[in-house]
Amino acid sequence: MTSRSRAVRRRRLPLRYLLPSLFLVALSAMLMLRGYVHSEILADHRVQPPAATDKVPEEIIEGGPVIAHRDGKPTSFSVPDHKLVLTFDDGPDPEWTPKVLDVLAEHDAHGVFFVTGTMASRHPDLVRRMVDEGHELGLHTFNHPDLSYQSRSRIDWELTQNQLALAGAAGVRTSLFRPPYSSFANAMDNKSWPVTEYIGSLGYLTVVNNTDSEDWKRPGADEIIRRATPRGGEGAIVLMHDSGGDRSQTVEALDRFLPSLKEKGYQFTNLTEALDAPSAHTPVTGAARWQGVAWVWAVGISGHVTGVLVAGLAVIGVLVFARFGLMLLLSFLHARKVRSRRFRWGPPVTEPVTVLVPAYNEAKCIVNTVTSLTASDHPVEVIVIDDGSSDGTARIVEDLRIPNVRVVRQQNAGKPAALNRGLANASHDLIVMMDGDTVFEAATVRELVQPFGDPRVGAVAGNAKVGNRDTLIGAWQHIEYVMGFNLDRRMYDVLGCMPTIPGAVGAFRRSALERIGGMSEDTLAEDTDVTMALHRDGWKVVYAENARAWTEAPESVQQLWSQRYRWSYGTMQAIWKHRRALFEKGPSGRFGRVGLPLVSLFMVLAPLLAPLIDVFLLYGLVFGDTGKTVLAWLGVLAIQAVCAAYAFRLDKERMTHLVSLPLQQILYRQLMYVVLLQSWITALTGGRLRWQKLRRTGVVEMPGVAAPAGVRPAEPERRPVA
Repeated sequence: MTSRSRAVRRRRLPLRYLLPSLFLVALSAMLMLRGYVHSEILADHRVQPPAATDKVPEEIIEGGPVIAHRDGKPTSFSVPDHKLVLTFDDGPDPEWTPKVLDVLAEHDAHGVFFVTGTMASRHPDLVRRMVDEGHELGLHTFNHPDLSYQSRSRIDWELTQNQLALAGAAGVRTSLFRPPYSSFANAMDNKSWPVTEYIGSLGYLTVVNNTDSEDWKRPGADEIIRRATPRGGEGAIVLMHDSGGDRSQTVEALDRFLPSLKEKGYQFTNLTEALDAPSAHTPVTGAARWQGVAWVWAVGISGHVTGVLVAGLAVIGVLVFARFGLMLLLSFLHARKVRSRRFRWGPPVTEPVTVLVPAYNEAKCIVNTVTSLTASDHPVEVIVIDDGSSDGTARIVEDLRIPNVRVVRQQNAGKPAALNRGLANASHDLIVMMDGDTVFEAATVRELVQPFGDPRVGAVAGNAKVGNRDTLIGAWQHIEYVMGFNLDRRMYDVLGCMPTIPGAVGAFRRSALERIGGMSEDTLAEDTDVTMALHRDGWKVVYAENARAWTEAPESVQQLWSQRYRWSYGTMQAIWKHRRALFEKGPSGRFGRVGLPLVSLFMVLAPLLAPLIDVFLLYGLVFGDTGKTVLAWLGVLAIQAVCAAYAFRLDKERMTHLVSLPLQQILYRQLMYVVLLQSWITALTGGRLRWQKLRRTGVVEMPGVAAPAGVRPAEPERRPVA
């Protein structure tokens, strides 16, 4: 490898993962941000029990509800007589805060809103309205923790993040602060006082209260008014809430409380006005302002992204359960139909068949493939089309000297071209196609061609099975083949819209292929492309469950990635190529009306959205209700297990391989998600994907099927390396 090719490889390798990785990182960041502003991440809901008060200064315990530190000494203040400062905690709330603001505006009253950073970040419009209507803002921390449990760095973080939210929402900073879970000044103790001292040293006014409406208990509007009313014309700071639950009683009480006390000579003012102090608000400009705006925008985007994800999760839930329901019901109907003693496709098909085997560097597999065909109980002509192999594949087949087996050589031109070359050399009207790494059972060809007894049938899909299922990756693909592919084919057979004839085992009428122009090179999924074309030409495509073929599945993650990437991208190409089928009418338009939408939903859209199940699973395990999350995931897994068990029963497979189903859902699916995502990105960016040859080992063979006596496969040709 030259230095230039190595440099190209280094440049290209990261691009394979770059966009999917960036997408996953961005998605994770949005979810983390959403969890943070909903107090699901870094939240601390512990509340400190009362403690001793011997370290709290006497003047604080017996003083007013406003505490400041001047020249390093604690000082407290009280609101003058006949002045009330209404304070509202825990908001802003999108339902109750606007109603509280409406009542205050109606009665020309002002108050102080001690907002949490989480709510201010999510509802910046309400914060702006508070400032625009002349109310004061105060900090109530970001996540509402009991600060007596927190370190100084966490306290600084709570205040800074709270200020960041106010800067982004309304362009102001505030000097007012109220600790969560606070009460009267005489309730200060040895655990809460050090926090108040530290926050005072930062220049904040700590505001508690001396009149508690206890509206959070919802005692009724009359009781809220009674508790909020000070005695003897005294001034007071009144504690209420505009968030944290149903605040209808608070709104009702406020509407009656304001005019009642105004008649008694009370004024409802902001705190700094009542104390004749400078405004609590300081404008924020420059970089600090833009940081706040960026924060609010990021929170808003995360909320919208989460909403879209939740909607997507609902969609995928409907699609998954609909697919499972359809598969179970229609597979049952299919099995009952084709296994009925009275069921017949038509007259028995006994005419000879041409089997086409496209081969490119299949030296390790081709003997098993060709030898399995010699054991067929149906008359066959075998044509091996060597597509420019460099490992001696053609010579190996020729050296077998098996009757009715021919080799056709061509320069490397790709699988569709090889199949068309074989079709041109075929002697019979029924064509069976298989891959060069696949092994047929003795009855496979016979079972595969029986549906041609119905003259309306143009193609038949066989039952492809994983032969190398003894590895973990092989076992996972075995589950996928039995449950996903073959159960799907039963469903699509009943619906009359089979989307794909598998390349490993399929049969065609020669006349049907000639009418649609043979195998197309327009897509990387020529099997899906030709099947859709046959539907549009009016042919029936059906599934033959007993036409079993054993294929060699990829044995490494790299090979599996390459194969599924090509399949996914090729399927998208085929759907796009045949999109006009959606608007075709008549019997040939059934595939467009039913099949194409189902294929798009179940094979492209649903797998793309399916990762949401795992994303919310992980999120729920880490930040949510772990028990409910695990139960929900086990429920989905149980449904999948039922479908898988039924599919294995239909195919007469041993259930032991289903032991790895949970691990398949955790690991294998994630790889398929990323592959499909990469295919989407390739399609949307206009990229092109080339055919990629998988390495084969030749491990798949049918028991009891061996090469003819005296025949020893030739060693692959050894060519000098340039």
